[in-house]
Amino acid sequence: MKEKESQRKNPVFWVSGIVVLLLVIWGAVVPKSFASVASSVYSFTTNAFGWFYLIAVIFFVVFCFYLAISKYGKIRLGPDDEKPQYPFFTWIGMLFSAGFGVGLVFWGVAEPMTHFANPPAGFGVEGETEQAAKLAMRYSFFHWGIHQWSVFTVVGLVMAYFQYRKGRKSLISETISSKSKSGSNASWKKIINILAVIATVMGVATSLGFGILQINGGLDYMYGLPQNAFVQISITAILFVLYMASSTTGLNKGIKYLSNLNLALALILMLFVLFLGPTVFILESFTLALGGYIQKFIEMSFFMTPYQGGTWVKEWTVFYWAWVIAWSPFIGAFVARVSKGRSIREMIFGVLIVPPFIAMVWIAVFGGAAFHLDLFQGTAIADAVNEDVTSALFVTLEQFPLTQVLSTLSIFLICVFLVTSADSATFVLGMMTSDGDLNPSLFSKLVWGTLIAAISAVLIISSGLQGLQTASLVAALPFTVILIIMCFNLFKSLRNEAKEAEGKREKTLLKKLAEASKEKKENRQKQSS
Repeated sequence: MKEKESQRKNPVFWVSGIVVLLLVIWGAVVPKSFASVASSVYSFTTNAFGWFYLIAVIFFVVFCFYLAISKYGKIRLGPDDEKPQYPFFTWIGMLFSAGFGVGLVFWGVAEPMTHFANPPAGFGVEGETEQAAKLAMRYSFFHWGIHQWSVFTVVGLVMAYFQYRKGRKSLISETISSKSKSGSNASWKKIINILAVIATVMGVATSLGFGILQINGGLDYMYGLPQNAFVQISITAILFVLYMASSTTGLNKGIKYLSNLNLALALILMLFVLFLGPTVFILESFTLALGGYIQKFIEMSFFMTPYQGGTWVKEWTVFYWAWVIAWSPFIGAFVARVSKGRSIREMIFGVLIVPPFIAMVWIAVFGGAAFHLDLFQGTAIADAVNEDVTSALFVTLEQFPLTQVLSTLSIFLICVFLVTSADSATFVLGMMTSDGDLNPSLFSKLVWGTLIAAISAVLIISSGLQGLQTASLVAALPFTVILIIMCFNLFKSLRNEAKEAEGKREKTLLKKLAEASKEKKENRQKQSS
C-alpha cells in the first residue's frame, strides 16, 4: 500500500500514465480518427523536422568520438577505483538484447530487400539489380550502424556519469539541471521526466508492435494462422504475461539470463545461414558494404532530396533516427545501469562499435543470402517482402534445409527479444516514475507493463506500421532538444572536473616542491653547522 501511495503522490507517474491511457482509449474507441490524426501528424513531422533529426544525430556521433579520444575518456563512471559490474560478453549481450535486437530481427531481411526492390531516389539506380543490391546493403548498414547507437551512447553516458560520478538520481532531469529545489526548477524537472517517460513508452511500443506483427506474419506463413486483430491481441497478451513474470526476478536474474540466451540463439541462427548459405558471397557483400559505408559515411549522414522530392529519406532515415531517440531514455537508462565502473572511453567504444558491428554482420548474412537467392537462383523474395514485410525472414529461411526448425527458432528468438526489451522497459519506466529508485516497485512495473502492451495493440490495430512510426516520430521531437542540452551539460561538467583535478595536481605539486625546498634548506643548515 505504501508503494501505491508513493506512486499516486508522484506527478511524473500519474501525468505520463494518464496521457498514455488517454491515447489507448482514443485508439480503441475511435480507431479511424486515431489513424487519420496519426497520418497527418506523421506527414507534418517528417516534412517540417526531417532535417533537424539528421543534424542532431550526426552531432551525437561527433560528440561521442570527441569524448572517447579526448582527455576526458579516462574518467571512470563511478569512483576512480570502481570495477565493471558485468563481464564483457554479458555486458554486450545485455546492451544488444535490451536494445535493438528485436528490430534487427524484423528488418534484417526486410530492409535490404525493400531497398533492393525500391532503391532510394536521387541515385538513378534501377530496382532488383546488382547496383540496387550494393546500395541497399550500404544503407542498411548506415541505418543500423554508429548513428543509431550514438544516441543510446549519449543518454547512457550522461546518465551514468551524473548518477555514479556525481551522486545524482537516475533521472533524465538530473542530467540537465542543477540540484536546486526551487519551485520553478522542480517543475521543469517534472516536465522533462514526463516527456522522457512518454518518449520511452512510444519507442518501446513501436518495437513491441513490430515484433508482434512479425510473429503473426511468421505464424501465418508457416501455419496459415490469419493476420488479424484477434491473433495480434492474443500474441500481445501472451508476451505481457511472459515479460511481467520475468520482471519479478530482477535485473541480475531474468534480464541477465535472457540476454545471454538471446545472444546465443541469434549466433546459432546466423551461423547456420552463413555456412549453409552462399558463404563467400555473404562475406564479400559484407566487405563491400562496409567499405561503402565508411567511404560514404558523411554523404549518407546529410543525404536529403529537396530538389528531387520524394519521401524515401523521411520514411527510412528520419523515421529510424526518431525511433532511436524515442527509445533512448529507456536504452540509455539501462545502458547506464549496467555500465557502472567502466571508463568513458571504454563505454563509448563498447556501445558505439560492438553492437553496430554485430548488426552489420547480421544484415550481411541474412540480407546477403536473400540477395543471392533473388539474383542468382531466380527466387522472388523481394516481391514477397513488398507484399508482406513481416514475412521477409521466413520467406528467406524457406530456401534453407530444416525450414520448420529455423522458422520456429526465429519466432522463439523474437519472443525472447521482446520479453527482454519489455522486461527492461518496465524496470526503467518504474525507475523513472519513482524518483530514480533503482529497485522500482512491482506495482509500478505492472502499470507500465500493462500500458506498453495496450498502446502497442492500439497502434497495430488502428493504423498498423504507420501508427507505430508516428508514435516514435512525435514523441522524439521534444526529446531531441533535451538530448542536445544533456550533451552540453555533460561537457561543461567534465571540463569543470578536469579543471578541479588540474588545480589539485598543481596544489599537490607546489606542496611537494615547498616541502623539498624546506628539506633542502634544512639540510644546508645542518651541513653549515
